[in-house]
Amino acid sequence: MAKKNKLARVAVKIGAAIGKADRKAHKVAQAGLIAKKELENISKQVEELKLQLQKTAKRLKRALA
Repeated sequence: MAKKNKLARVAVKIGAAIGKADRKAHKVAQAGLIAKKELENISKQVEELKLQLQKTAKRLKRALA
């Protein structure tokens, strides 16, 4: 009977460790998705600023000509 109790305790510890690892992996994956969305937003902003700079440069050239 003692062996079954030890095996049960070990099985619980293994299950808990797997659960913790799974939870951590889920959190990391979720953080990765958030970072990806933020990066996409920053990329869009950079493109908008690039277009704005081109328009401003064009206007400046016309004003100086």
